[in-house]
Amino acid sequence: MARTARNASGTPATRILVAAGVPHTLHSYDHDPATTSYGLEAAAELGVDPDRVFKTLLVSAEGTLAVAVVPVSGSLDLKKCAAALGMKRAAMADPVQAQRRTGYVLGGISPLGQRQPSPTVIDESALLFATVLVSGGRRGLDIELDPADLVRLTRARTAAIRSS
Repeated sequence: MARTARNASGTPATRILVAAGVPHTLHSYDHDPATTSYGLEAAAELGVDPDRVFKTLLVSAEGTLAVAVVPVSGSLDLKKCAAALGMKRAAMADPVQAQRRTGYVLGGISPLGQRQPSPTVIDESALLFATVLVSGGRRGLDIELDPADLVRLTRARTAAIRSS
């Protein structure tokens, strides 16, 4: 069952938002450990359009780790992502490396408050919404915020990186 939290949960992602004074809403839900599609689970549990819920993926592009943020309703186009990063090719990063780099567990990787910041690309569709949801830094916690704040805090560029 979904519920809206009123105070910060203490994850690095929420602490960044509080420190920056960025308006946001925390949404928590009971994560099912058997679920592997974390973003779609969040959309369903919270009753939110999957186009507004974004997943955070790490890619390796020419030896550099980067962050790609795309709607959970679609998938990442690695070729478009590489181009947005100014690279020729990109591949999904090793999950262990992604967890180590971000400080978060799979299914809870937030684009905010990562242990080591990386170049970030957010799918431009985020800008179509007044608010979007991203992981709050643990499974079962999403942050709703203005996509412009997400872009600013992650120092991201926006581009069409979702596969058609």
